[in-house]
Amino acid sequence: MILNPDVLFGLTVPFVGTTLGAAVVFFMRGRLDESVTKALTGFAAGVMVAASVWSLILPAIERCEGMGAWSFVPSLIGLWLGILSLGLLDKLIPRISRRAERAEGGRRTAMTALAVTLHNIPEGMAVGVVYAGWLSGIGDITSGGALALATGIAIQNFPEGAIISMPLHAQGYSRTRSFVYGMLSGAVEPLFGLLTVACAGLIAPVMPYLLTFAAGAMMYVVVEELIPEATRGERSETGTVLFTLGFTLMMSLDVALG
Repeated sequence: MILNPDVLFGLTVPFVGTTLGAAVVFFMRGRLDESVTKALTGFAAGVMVAASVWSLILPAIERCEGMGAWSFVPSLIGLWLGILSLGLLDKLIPRISRRAERAEGGRRTAMTALAVTLHNIPEGMAVGVVYAGWLSGIGDITSGGALALATGIAIQNFPEGAIISMPLHAQGYSRTRSFVYGMLSGAVEPLFGLLTVACAGLIAPVMPYLLTFAAGAMMYVVVEELIPEATRGERSETGTVLFTLGFTLMMSLDVALG
């Protein structure tokens, strides 16, 4: 099952997003345009919220129908575990970021890359959990829904690849070397996604908890990072409109493909 072409392709999609972002170093000298960043993060936030509901939370509740009125409990527990885990991770990342601000040159960028890499681990696992749920035959999870979630994460990863490769080039690294370092920051996503899918048989009994754990992780990223980034400063309506577009597109795809 792990060699399923749909699964392998879906697991690599977030990594492709990081790679394309890192490749910006070949074409641009300055930073990404703020309006582009707003549009990308707003759209990604909408996709991830809709995917969390239709591809993660609702299938988890459906899988626990035998619990009757208490079928929401595993989802409630998993959702909070995901949110709290990302919160603890974010306690570590600011420490790295503060050290990066005090560091010089390459050390600063290396710490930024470490922060981005750590943040990519739960995102890769989230995609892996959805594909594991699809392979396990959980009713509301489709390969199209899993791919849509992976695409939303890939869009979010695009600016992250750029914020690693472009500063490295500004510090004197070649464009090729800067691109490779930016690209490698996203390599953990397909790796941890693949490990999650490989354990699908073992984790089947706790799948509702894992699905909603992934949903909690996604919700935390959206509320803590993507929405503030998409709506800060002037022209905040750009992020709002793109959020709505991403949400409705993901909702439509998930229902239609289901």
